[in-house]
Formats: sequence, C-alpha cells, structure tokens
Amino acid sequence: MIFIVVKFEVRPDCSDSWLSLTADFTAATRAEPGNLWFEWSRSTDNPNEYILIEAFRDPQAGTDHVNATHFREGLEAMRPALSETPRIIHTEVPGLEWSHMGELEITPVH
Repeated sequence: MIFIVVKFEVRPDCSDSWLSLTADFTAATRAEPGNLWFEWSRSTDNPNEYILIEAFRDPQAGTDHVNATHFREGLEAMRPALSETPRIIHTEVPGLEWSHMGELEITPVH
C-alpha cells in the first residue's frame, strides 16, 4: 500500500474551520475505489496543526488520487488557510490494512 502522513500548519483564524474546509475533499477521497483510509487528527499540543493519515491500495490508486479533480480543488481550498508548507511522509509498505500492536495485545474475555 501507499502510506502517507501529512502535517498541516493552519493559520490560527482557520484552525477551527479546517475540517469543514476540507470536508468535500475528504468525502471525495474516501469514495475513491483505491483509498483504504483517510483520517484527520488535530494535535493535542498545537491546536493549529492537523495530521492526515491516508493510504491507497497501490501506486496506481495513489496516482489516480493525485490526478483527480477533487485533489486539485482540495489543495486550492486548503492553500489560503495554511501558515506554512505541509510536511509529508510518503512510502510504500506491504499489506493493505492495520496490523495489531503486539505490545498491547488484548486477550478477549469469554
């Protein structure tokens, strides 16, 4: 899968409206056939920082995402709300889903 994490530093006057601003982009991306997940989180240390964790089935799905109209429109909607260039980690990893964290494995109670 293509695994991507992006940190967005948002202008303070836009931080509370960020999820509304990105709602159409988020919904359209989640509807892509090759999207595995697309999840936003807000930093607990910095209220102006949002973190996006996303994954795509394979390199073609990632290419399809970047070439989609909603991708370009989403970036243009975000641009005025940003206070700096987003930082990204983009890598390919084996598998298509989350693995279990063995160090915190929970044994089911019967």
